[in-house]
Amino acid sequence: MFYLPPVEYFTQLMAFKPNVVFEAQEHFPKQTYRNRANVYSPDGLLNLVVPVIKGSKNHTKTCDVKISYDFRWQRLHWMSLQACYRRSAYFEYYENDFAPFYEKRYEYLLDYNRELFELILRLMKIKLEVKFTEDYEPTYNGLTDLRGAFNAKSQKVTEQKPYFQVFEERKGFLPNLSIVDLLFNQGPQAINYL
Repeated sequence: MFYLPPVEYFTQLMAFKPNVVFEAQEHFPKQTYRNRANVYSPDGLLNLVVPVIKGSKNHTKTCDVKISYDFRWQRLHWMSLQACYRRSAYFEYYENDFAPFYEKRYEYLLDYNRELFELILRLMKIKLEVKFTEDYEPTYNGLTDLRGAFNAKSQKVTEQKPYFQVFEERKGFLPNLSIVDLLFNQGPQAINYL
């Protein structure tokens, strides 16, 4: 489960819902959307990263990854979201829904991501039961496995139709940003885009 997932993630989610199971038992892969999101800032692409506590290198299960509070990343992320989307059509409409996620401390990244994800589902009126794997399986026979399909470092994305973005007059349309970019710019119509 990702932190403020990209639009393409939700496009895939819509194609497979309601039969979606989220991986919770794999070893936490670094540099993925599990703890990062891309938003559109006045200067272009801005990467927001939730810092995690360094565990046993690559052998920490995703469900056991803890969030680090060594610096005030929540304040930084919230100020960034405000700076990026204050001028968008719907930021003020959703602001009070998102603000608590940048005040409350969560111990585990998966819990934080799950609650944010459930909020986004509710705001977009997507009906989906959030289920997690109980054991790790290297492959899932007969199922579409999208665990490695979304890479935060590779911006390779399927064709995406443009929608209005606050700063597009500066840098043009940026595809596959966080779902909050679509939500803050399109509001209740965001579901129709997917």
